[in-house]
Amino acid sequence: MLTLLHISDLHFGPPYLPQVGEALLRIAPSLAADVTVISGDLTQRAKREQFASAKAFLQRLPDIPQVVVPGNHDVPLYRIHERLVDPHGLYRELISPELNRVWQLDAAIIVALDSTAPRRAIVNGRIQKGQLDFCREAFAQGKAASSRIVVVHHPFAAAPDYEHDRTLPNSTSTIEQFTEMGVDLILGGHLHRGYVANSLDLDPKPTRDHHGILLVQCGTTTSGRGRARERKRNSFNLIAINSDSLTVTRYMYLDASDSFEPIARHTFSRGGQVLKLN
Repeated sequence: MLTLLHISDLHFGPPYLPQVGEALLRIAPSLAADVTVISGDLTQRAKREQFASAKAFLQRLPDIPQVVVPGNHDVPLYRIHERLVDPHGLYRELISPELNRVWQLDAAIIVALDSTAPRRAIVNGRIQKGQLDFCREAFAQGKAASSRIVVVHHPFAAAPDYEHDRTLPNSTSTIEQFTEMGVDLILGGHLHRGYVANSLDLDPKPTRDHHGILLVQCGTTTSGRGRARERKRNSFNLIAINSDSLTVTRYMYLDASDSFEPIARHTFSRGGQVLKLN
């Protein structure tokens, strides 16, 4: 079994909520995760002190592999010259020198992709052809039985609520290529509320033997920027992958207990069909 702690949108800076951050640090060791996934927006305005605070926070999490990608808030917005010339300079210096990276684990291959596009789309993102080639090569070199996981910041599917979200351009064609690569799971953030979708909702030509890719979004884990049904709320996902099933448990911070508590659990077969919803 492989267990992933999926957090996102920490937003170190003015929106960061220290009390909620400490609650995450308290519960994280008890979750016994094998990998921590951080799907972008570690900072609010990509300032050095915000990256330094984010780095110190990540160092306090359990000593397990950390899969991290930048979000659109991790590139300068108002420092225009820096955004055009060296948009990821501070992220590379203080968080990770690599923007696209592969983790080869015993039970999974995880590919992290930088979906930011600081010179083209400040808020929305892009996935480039070279990144898809990068994915294809990584999965081709891995074990056939391994779970295949992609981590990005920006979403491929809008949340199922009243807000009209912008998703990654060319989502359908990109998902088709991920399907050809045998991707099982895509993790993301950006929208500040969590939900689970299936790539078949984006595919106009589903086939009988294609059960879809699970798209798991995480809310904002430690900031006051929650949206829609997670307004003024904080959440993260715990994902357990077995040989025949995948379970996503959503945790939400509760003021009454000053702690994160499990509030929903979704279990899927590895083929994508829902087995149980709690």
